Amino acid sequence: MYALFFVLAIPLLGGAVLAVTGHRDYARNINVTFSLGTFVAACFLTAQIVSDGPMLVWDKQFFIDPLNVFLVTLTCFVGLTTAIFSRPYMRVEQDHGKMTPPRMRLYHSMYQLFNFTMLLGLTTNNLGIVWVSMEAATLTTVLLVSVYRTAASLEAAWKYFILCGVGIAQALFGTVLLYMAAEKVLGPESATLLWTSLDAIKVQLDPSIITIAFAFLLVGYGTKVGMVPLHSWLPDAHAEGPTPVSAVLSGLLLNMAMYAVLRCKVLTDGALHSPMAGQLMMGFGLLSLVVASFFLSRQKDVKRMFSYSSIEHMGLITFAFGMGGPVANFAGLLHMTVHSLIKSAVFFTVGHATQKAGTQVMSEIRGLIKINPNVGWGLMLSVMAILGMPPFGVFASEFLILTTAMREQPWATPFLLLSLGVAFASILIRVLPMVFGETSLKPLAHPPALVPVFVHIGLGLVLGLYIPPYLNGWYVQAALMLGG
Repeated sequence: MYALFFVLAIPLLGGAVLAVTGHRDYARNINVTFSLGTFVAACFLTAQIVSDGPMLVWDKQFFIDPLNVFLVTLTCFVGLTTAIFSRPYMRVEQDHGKMTPPRMRLYHSMYQLFNFTMLLGLTTNNLGIVWVSMEAATLTTVLLVSVYRTAASLEAAWKYFILCGVGIAQALFGTVLLYMAAEKVLGPESATLLWTSLDAIKVQLDPSIITIAFAFLLVGYGTKVGMVPLHSWLPDAHAEGPTPVSAVLSGLLLNMAMYAVLRCKVLTDGALHSPMAGQLMMGFGLLSLVVASFFLSRQKDVKRMFSYSSIEHMGLITFAFGMGGPVANFAGLLHMTVHSLIKSAVFFTVGHATQKAGTQVMSEIRGLIKINPNVGWGLMLSVMAILGMPPFGVFASEFLILTTAMREQPWATPFLLLSLGVAFASILIRVLPMVFGETSLKPLAHPPALVPVFVHIGLGLVLGLYIPPYLNGWYVQAALMLGG
């Protein structure tokens, strides 16, 4: 209980402190300190769940189990490494005049509040609070995306706010329908939105209401996942916001939205006794994968290109969870983990590269291996990892998803192979000149924070070669819990 309290309290306190001191030179260090404290608390929470099992606390309003505890730890870890990366990155942005003291204060405070909303949504047992935290995460990231106050960033933020606002409204309607279904079983005095209570009575829920509810929930939270055709906010938000924001959007926010979809899928599968929910997820997932992979070949902006890569990977994850079953669910959870680690590493290196080149246009970024060998090799290795080259973890998860699809959904296999092949070629053909091309640029003014890059790449490599027993245990338990 105490560990969970600190997991939630530290980033909330950090947001309040940085709202006052976020413009100071030492604010970057304060941001890292609060992020480190949150990660340490998450480690204690994880150890508690491993030793004692699932935990219901605070009048059953919060619930920690194998499905969300590893996402909490992953969120805190990526939040910490992104805070470390942002120290030199935001200093350069300030030197270039893109960040003023008020903007720095806004950035640091909203960064901590964003982490709080993410952790609140992952740990709460109340599906109503899940919706509230998702809306709060949207509001904080809208402010982060627009922090540069350029015409393009403001347009991207408004687009993000409007599209995700419409999506989250659909999710609210789906949540109301869930409550209606629970009320018909429990009565008006006992009806609740607690996930554990709904899970206990899911076989008694009205199938007609649940069918409509899941459709709205999938569309609503699917907008935040970036599913096609609800994805158009994501490339703009990534391209126009600061690179640390791109890292947490791809590495964390999309996972939180997927988590909400998975919780709702478990209830729907139990109420309907049919594969309807899985079929919808497979359809949206495959559509997202195919469309995003072909959009990759048309991009000129490096951050937009990797934002479409995020849509592609979330489509693959959605397809895996749609197939269901122990192996596909295991692969989906593994892919969520390695995608968060590797994609954030990609954005870290891209951030340093674009700062030095002064542009995000890929044709104008050349010779990173000469400007800074660590940046060049970091980008090359992280891109090879995210493209699924062995022995990185993305290869392992994609191999499991593909082999499961060949056995259970053979009709989808050609689409999966074609999309992954197109994505591989589209990204690699643009990244190679960026790393190895000729350039006259000089080294970076401030030493880039590359420790997070190689830590993430190293973890992605380890997960491709060996999954620690405790992590494997989480995946297995969570995969079985998701059913399908």
